[in-house]
Amino acid sequence: MPKLHVVVGSTRPGRLGLPIGQWAAQAAKEHAGFDVELADLAELGLPLLDEPGHPRAGLYAHEHTRRWSATVDEADAFVFVTPEYNSGPPAALLNALSFLYGEWLYKPVGFVSYGGVAAGLRSVQVLKQVATALKMMPIPESVAIPFVFKHMGEGGFRTDAPLEAAATMMLDELLRWTEALRPLRLNPPPAPAAPPAPGAPVSRV
Repeated sequence: MPKLHVVVGSTRPGRLGLPIGQWAAQAAKEHAGFDVELADLAELGLPLLDEPGHPRAGLYAHEHTRRWSATVDEADAFVFVTPEYNSGPPAALLNALSFLYGEWLYKPVGFVSYGGVAAGLRSVQVLKQVATALKMMPIPESVAIPFVFKHMGEGGFRTDAPLEAAATMMLDELLRWTEALRPLRLNPPPAPAAPPAPGAPVSRV
């Protein structure tokens, strides 16, 4: 069974992303097409990108990067749960994407966005551009939650029939792309050669 990681993209205190992410993960488990895991960026605690090397090389200096690399590498597909800050994604999610490269390749991604009248969709548009640069496949089907506070109560996030239907459509399509892209994930391009060590002679040939 393919592995799906539902990534909670907001780390802000008081965020709504965690209960929405928990709902999305539960919806994915009930869909039964994936082995589902919730990945919370607030728990991961990545600092602002602090790796000295280019992520294409995969030579990580820090343990937090190696942990994040292992988490992303084991997944076959993703759902990003994102709010919209100033018509764009949260910095924590963009930062987490920028830490890695090869681990993202040929993996499909769906989006659960939330906000006011725009339902976080401008954030998704930016994330689709970033995901495409990482050779991911952003699928068109998504879950967009407008006026999100109407869905929040004492018991947390309250879903409804349209959101449940949208989640099912997204997960169905995500599973199709996960299976279609499997051959590419199994045969990734070779990693670039490691850069020479400081002070090492450099061939001019």
